[in-house]
Amino acid sequence: MGRTMPRKRKSDVDTKADANEDSPIGKKAKVETVKKNKLDTDVSELSFESEAKTKNGKPWNVKFASWNINGLRAWIKGGGIEYLKKESPDVLCLQEIKCSEKKVPKECEVDGYHSYWYSAEKEGYAGTGLYSKNKPINVKFGLGIKEHDNEGRVITAEYDKFFLVTSYVPNAGQKLVRLDYRSKEWDVAFLKYLKDLDDKKPVILCGDLNVAHQAIDLKNPKSNYNKIAGYTQAEIDGLTNILNSGFVDTFRKLYPDKTDIYSYWTYMMNARARNTGWRLDYFLMSERLLPQLCDSIIRNEVFGSDHCPVILLLNM
Repeated sequence: MGRTMPRKRKSDVDTKADANEDSPIGKKAKVETVKKNKLDTDVSELSFESEAKTKNGKPWNVKFASWNINGLRAWIKGGGIEYLKKESPDVLCLQEIKCSEKKVPKECEVDGYHSYWYSAEKEGYAGTGLYSKNKPINVKFGLGIKEHDNEGRVITAEYDKFFLVTSYVPNAGQKLVRLDYRSKEWDVAFLKYLKDLDDKKPVILCGDLNVAHQAIDLKNPKSNYNKIAGYTQAEIDGLTNILNSGFVDTFRKLYPDKTDIYSYWTYMMNARARNTGWRLDYFLMSERLLPQLCDSIIRNEVFGSDHCPVILLLNM
């Protein structure tokens, strides 16, 4: 985005803000020099089968997937369509597509799926997408608030029994330059939006929420706290406010103490090979859907982005 390369930091400090949408130049340069970080996946070698069930023993019958792909074109080159076909989710939500709708490659048309794209006004920046096997009742783009709807950050798909919301939440940026916007404006408006939907039907929220909620959700909490975007108290409080409004973090509900499981790794400092990561990608849902919960999975064996996919299995 016309930014200069971030200063080199000590290897024990991860740099979320320096290695995502605010510094694509930094990403590209580091990918060329880091050889141990794997960049794509042969999905034919992986099995995505699951026998997960609800607490009452009902097997899952609906699969949702979400992935910050760090660029639609790069995702395709890295095997993204092959992943979609292998995973075969009922719905796949994408964040950071970095592509205007008119420039979406033809390869993104996948048999058996309806696709929806919501691009930022700025070319090559942010944006979200959604694939769905069943055509939603309705699809809404944005929050309906002009000042929040120019970066393509939210798609809402309405189905018979629930709303599915996917979001690429704004990053607080290098030196936390957008923290006030993120925490005092976006988070407030987004929470109200979710609560209004939840008054009508249960809500499933997924995406890159750009915050590690607990200390166990990142490798180096002490050195990053209140210094790096994604782990400031203001951002943590924003997610806490959602959870306190009738929503649940599905992964932590099932795995409250699980450590060293992340969904994002900076391209710098060989972070993924060292598993120096952050859990920034979530499936949250209305508490009243808990009886339907079968599993919440982080597919950290899948490459192709600086994030990995996350999965939600429900019995609906």
